[in-house]
Amino acid sequence: MTTLIIGNSRTWEMVGDLTALTSDQLRGGGCAAQRMLWFAHDGDVLVLPFAPPADYLEYITHLTATRASALTIVVPPPGDLGTDILTPDRLADPSFLDDLRRALGNRPPTKIFAVYKDLSVTGLARTLGAEAALPGYSFSAQAGDALVNSKAGFRALAAGAGVPIAPGTVVTRPEQALEAIADLFDQGHSAMVKMEFNGGGLGNEILSRTNGVAPTGAPRAVVLPDRPALLSYVQRRWEWLTAGHAHRLVVERFFPGATTIYAEFLVTDGAAQLIGVGDLLMAPTAIGGVLPAQTIDAETRAELLDGADRLVESLRVLGYRGVVCADAIATADKQVLFTETNCRLTGSTHLHLALYGRVVDPGYREKRIFVERFGWAVPSFTTAVERLATAGLAYDPTSRTGIVITTNDVDADGTVACCAIAGERQAAEGLHRRLSELFVDQSA
Repeated sequence: MTTLIIGNSRTWEMVGDLTALTSDQLRGGGCAAQRMLWFAHDGDVLVLPFAPPADYLEYITHLTATRASALTIVVPPPGDLGTDILTPDRLADPSFLDDLRRALGNRPPTKIFAVYKDLSVTGLARTLGAEAALPGYSFSAQAGDALVNSKAGFRALAAGAGVPIAPGTVVTRPEQALEAIADLFDQGHSAMVKMEFNGGGLGNEILSRTNGVAPTGAPRAVVLPDRPALLSYVQRRWEWLTAGHAHRLVVERFFPGATTIYAEFLVTDGAAQLIGVGDLLMAPTAIGGVLPAQTIDAETRAELLDGADRLVESLRVLGYRGVVCADAIATADKQVLFTETNCRLTGSTHLHLALYGRVVDPGYREKRIFVERFGWAVPSFTTAVERLATAGLAYDPTSRTGIVITTNDVDADGTVACCAIAGERQAAEGLHRRLSELFVDQSA
């Protein structure tokens, strides 16, 4: 059995206009693609934008008990945007397709596992005669994944399923945006505006009539004290907010002091399996996560799962198959309001499906807390591994505690992501504090 693993970690429907990404952002996308190594088993074939660094490959395969020599890695020729991410033109390149067929032994793979199942992935499956290997192929081949990853589409789906969402609306014209934001202002609230397609909060902005509103889930807060200032903002930012008039815009109430929580599922033909519930760490956008979730009580968790179950079942009935992450906020007055669904591999999927139950065996699943933070500046990946070992912080397979370096972004911004694994939250946070003696936390 061979799984074809595709590291298409940046697509138009995940982060917006790819041509607008900086060189560092493109390289960061390529580094994120290397995280697909966590899911690989002996005999699998991986399509990655560039060959993974040897030290990172060795590190991951050692922890997952995979033989690096038993993996085949295929790298397509450069595309219009270079070599950093897997763009559609790279996945359709004839020489790449020949190389991929040879790597697969001229047989269709048993399964196709991609970050995001856009038309380039369904087209690749069709070219290989492997439609049956891609879960939800029929849905995805009709651009269904774009439908269920739209933040605008989410609000309609959630409303139809009776799932609570933040007050707001979806707009298509500047004058609609102006009135929707003004209406929230008039009620004494701040507003969050969201691009239809983007990730990690980077397509969001907080709008307020007064100073002092700290942005959470968006890079910045914009003060608009009166209607002329609001009108000027909409006129200036409309092009960016709608990706050049190509997409819709979400306008919704912003809740200061809310925490961000999520429930992640794996959707199959017969059911949806819960694979994890966690907290997202925001400062002001995502800088990491904690699982299982530690900020919510049993009642709030039950509300989260009730709404998430309804959302995910709606997606399953539509025909979507694969990973779904239902994001929500828990407000200061204990409301659970859903904010979006991510129908793709997320920044937490490797924790749920690889670290949680593979590196840390299933018998310890309910006995460990995982706290992952991005942005630890290191001299090199090898040096980071060596320093962890010397300091006695490296993950210990006997105690099932310690620190795992989950993502290697050294070639992009000089950082790594580190996940502390411990028996309780306080001990995991203690491991991160000790990390600060070895590395610099750039997210702080």
